[in-house]
Amino acid sequence: MAKKIRVGILFGGKSAEHEVSIQSAKNVYTALDKEKYEPVLIGIDRQGAWYIQESSIFSLKAYTDEVKKIPHKKSELSLTPGSTESHLIASGVQSLGNLDVIFPVLHGTYGEDGSMQGLLKVMGIPYVGASVLGSAVGMDKDVMKKLLKVEGLPIVKHMVIHDSEKSAITYEMVAEVLGDVFFIKPANMGSSVGVSKIKNIKEFDNALSFAFQFDRKVLIEEYIPCEEIECSVLGNDVPVASLPGRIISKHEFYSYEAKYIDENGAKLEIPANLPEQLIKTIQELSVHAFKALYCEGMARVDFFLDKNTNELYVNEINTIPGFTKISMYPQLWEATGMSYSELIDRLIELAIERFEKEKMLRTTRE
Repeated sequence: MAKKIRVGILFGGKSAEHEVSIQSAKNVYTALDKEKYEPVLIGIDRQGAWYIQESSIFSLKAYTDEVKKIPHKKSELSLTPGSTESHLIASGVQSLGNLDVIFPVLHGTYGEDGSMQGLLKVMGIPYVGASVLGSAVGMDKDVMKKLLKVEGLPIVKHMVIHDSEKSAITYEMVAEVLGDVFFIKPANMGSSVGVSKIKNIKEFDNALSFAFQFDRKVLIEEYIPCEEIECSVLGNDVPVASLPGRIISKHEFYSYEAKYIDENGAKLEIPANLPEQLIKTIQELSVHAFKALYCEGMARVDFFLDKNTNELYVNEINTIPGFTKISMYPQLWEATGMSYSELIDRLIELAIERFEKEKMLRTTRE
């Protein structure tokens, strides 16, 4: 019998998307073929400490006090970068052996922004998803949009405010550039955390302060009446796109509550009922954006489809898209013909494939 592949599933973390990460990890764990893989569950608490977890953590209710902290039932883990014997040590003594690959199911800062990818690269272990560069670029909406613009991809009008400039910015100044209605969002955050839709001057100051609680840089973006379209991308050197899906939000916009808390907050149309040529255009733009932002493995590309002009705009890319039971990324691949388990298989294959290619690169002049 072939030896099982040890897969470390990383979840939790210091991000504001801690609870979402746990729900995503639950579905990755469930979809993992236990005949082929040996899952090692690693929960990261809100302070950044790592702990081995039991699968029972996934029975906890997602948005209650039960998951405010990762359970500390076992010893805290320490890491041994570059080790050929053990990547993980419990309490500095007990070896927990090597991992063949890590699947980081970490959303937002400290997990999706390149910091975790850098740590895993230093550890010398394959990991699923984008590289350090692709992760960092994909997380920072400011840098992301600059690269998309350079590549000629369509984006909506926006402006970026740094914390040193926030006291000088007024609603009138923004409205003159972007119109009376616009969005304020942290530049480095996901799942619509910290996002506000501004419709008048009274809402401006509080929304700006709220966004700056999550980042030192804030994106202010024009509002267009639109439908939200999403498309999944998979691959390394030759990425492919899934069929697109459509989000019909029942809230003011596709907020955190609409995504994860309100069961009736949004309706997902999978696949989206769109003209064939538009589907092809979305897929082409998705692959173009994926390559332009130096992504690998997986990503979900989000679009705005203007209801009035039918113009398509790239909103953003997510390099660790959600894997919850209502998440678009795996559902779009299922609609395209790839099961959840097959998708997990392919993502792990891509991680190992990239790692093996990078091992062939020279690190010395001799």
